[in-house]
Amino acid sequence: MSGIDLSTTYLGLKLNSPLVASASPLSRSLDSSRQLEDAGASAIVMYSLFEEELRQQEEETARFMINQGIGFGEADSFLPFDSRYQHGLDQYLEQLAELKKALHIPVIASLNGTSLDGWVEHGKLLQDAGADALELNVYYLSADINESGAAVEARYLELLKALRGSVDIPIAMKLSPYFSGLAHFVKSLEQVGADGVVLFNRFYQPDIDLDDLQVTSQLQWSRSADAQLPLRWVALLYGKVKLSLATTSGVRSSDDVLKMILAGADVSQMCSILLEKGPAYLESIKNELINWLKEHEYEAIDDIKGQLSKQRCANPNVFERSNYIHLLDGYSPSQGVRG
Repeated sequence: MSGIDLSTTYLGLKLNSPLVASASPLSRSLDSSRQLEDAGASAIVMYSLFEEELRQQEEETARFMINQGIGFGEADSFLPFDSRYQHGLDQYLEQLAELKKALHIPVIASLNGTSLDGWVEHGKLLQDAGADALELNVYYLSADINESGAAVEARYLELLKALRGSVDIPIAMKLSPYFSGLAHFVKSLEQVGADGVVLFNRFYQPDIDLDDLQVTSQLQWSRSADAQLPLRWVALLYGKVKLSLATTSGVRSSDDVLKMILAGADVSQMCSILLEKGPAYLESIKNELINWLKEHEYEAIDDIKGQLSKQRCANPNVFERSNYIHLLDGYSPSQGVRG
């Protein structure tokens, strides 16, 4: 035993550390999920259940298995229908049940979509299958020039309200940073029934290939520098809302985790670094957390939570505009560079 208490509370769940495995393909495998638990993950967020994929599967099922009658009763009886066919939702529910059976840590189901259709029903099914909580990832990029920011927020609130009225387990809203009044919006989510927020969803951005003149997209790992945005907002929100605060995107090391906790996060979710280096890498991050706390003579992770949030740090202006002005005023170009 290290003698250091890493336990924290997230979404009302008592976790043995702030290290949470974010939604990723790792949760598709029982072996890698067990490795995550053994390495120190205190909870696992399952890979996302995507609205678009379910709709496509439903349409294909209707086309090829239900509505393909050819007009002759006897011949219709020979149409192939494989009773072993599994819909994406069936596979997800089965994997959730298997993870709950195999693991001792909480399993959080992830719903990814933008409409009310089916999500209430899906949420109920995930709850019945044993999910300890739901992470609602409303991956929505508003490109409609006629859609206001208020309308975008209303979409999130409506979805959350409908789901909250149908399930009893905790709900975390995974947000993007693209809200004009993020702090106010988070408070609104809390009032409607969110138990936590995850900051932030990292949208994959398109690029342009200058040789082929094609629009391309590719998976890019997050960098530690990406963590500065969620760090700022956690520090600003800490103490202002009662819901749980989780960070994601850019959390790759024990230093990143410590910074998030100091800013006020309850947990840090990790994905890219675990896909790059494997589930076992989490153990080194956990050991480094313990060593840092020992060296700085802390007994528990809660002893440092929020210590450098806006509410508690010596210079709260560092999180706002005044520090931006100070940095610009204090900048000097390198020798030989003219303004």
